[in-house]
Amino acid sequence: METRKHIASEKLQCGSHNCAQAIVSTYADLIGLDEATAKNVANAFGGGMGNMEGTCGALVGAGIVLGLATKDRAKSRTCMRQIMTQFQERNGATQCKLLKGVGTKVVLRECTECVADAAEFLEEQLQKLE
Repeated sequence: METRKHIASEKLQCGSHNCAQAIVSTYADLIGLDEATAKNVANAFGGGMGNMEGTCGALVGAGIVLGLATKDRAKSRTCMRQIMTQFQERNGATQCKLLKGVGTKVVLRECTECVADAAEFLEEQLQKLE
């Protein structure tokens, strides 16, 4: 699979998508969704579940893609666990506000990089499923 992490990151950077939408729409063709549906499915998950308190939206988007790609709860959970572990190890957090430095004033990772990371780890898991 050709890497799509730069495509996902660009969608966020240009402002046309939130972080979750950037991931889901970038892989929409692999999971049987059109662009508009992919964006709508991920509407509420950008910015840490819409309020920065939750998991990074890019990770939530990866979970949506996994669920639709595998159609198997056990497989998608196993793959998601691996993505979360890799993301945590690389970035030091999975919660939006911690990544963005809210309260700490220490930005751990910029949003475009979080999207690229989530896409990279998602692609690794998708390749294992092939």
